[in-house]
Amino acid sequence: MYPASAFVAAPSIPVLLVDDHQLVLEGVRVLLQDETDLPVVATANSGAEALRRLRDHPEVQVAVVDLNMPQMSGVQLTHAIREAHPQVHVLALSMFHDHASVQEVLAAGGSGYLLKNTNAAELSTAIRRVAAGRTFFNAEVGATLLDHLDVPVTREQTDRPVPLTTREQEILQLIAGEYSNADIADKLFISERTVETHRKNIFTKTKSKSIVGLIQYALRYKLISV
Repeated sequence: MYPASAFVAAPSIPVLLVDDHQLVLEGVRVLLQDETDLPVVATANSGAEALRRLRDHPEVQVAVVDLNMPQMSGVQLTHAIREAHPQVHVLALSMFHDHASVQEVLAAGGSGYLLKNTNAAELSTAIRRVAAGRTFFNAEVGATLLDHLDVPVTREQTDRPVPLTTREQEILQLIAGEYSNADIADKLFISERTVETHRKNIFTKTKSKSIVGLIQYALRYKLISV
């Protein structure tokens, strides 16, 4: 018989669902109903309503956002959320996975991208992943990104990579391996603050706006091994 203290509940990840179709909202809620650590604490049918819900529910950690909404698109909402509520991670939900749409979400600060044919297991995994500060893309979206690895991230990008220090190269490789700042700090025997400083420098030097953009840059110039 195990003592009660031996069983520790998984930390809760409060979720906001945003879609202009009520039927879709209810469908996504049903997919999450058995995930006790992923409570849906609020829903919204528009971008403006979503921002109000976030003000009312500061505990929200992940917003699952439909991209195709009138008045305020999902991309616009993603940008607004990241500006006003940087602690909230945005997971885009869409029927389409063209490269332009995926890149717009990433540029706006989105952490993941799922298609609306997702299942409960994939959706819950995606939410937990982005809540942990990582990224998540389902197979179709990942294939789209890989197909466009040779597309320049910015017009300013040159034919040669920017120089990175040895430490920055080490951290870049670990970022690509989906290590958190804490994991990187432990592995390299440095502080999390130092890791964050190097991380910001890497993003600034490469002009990357997201983890995926950074990895695309690194793969393009063979800065990391995969």
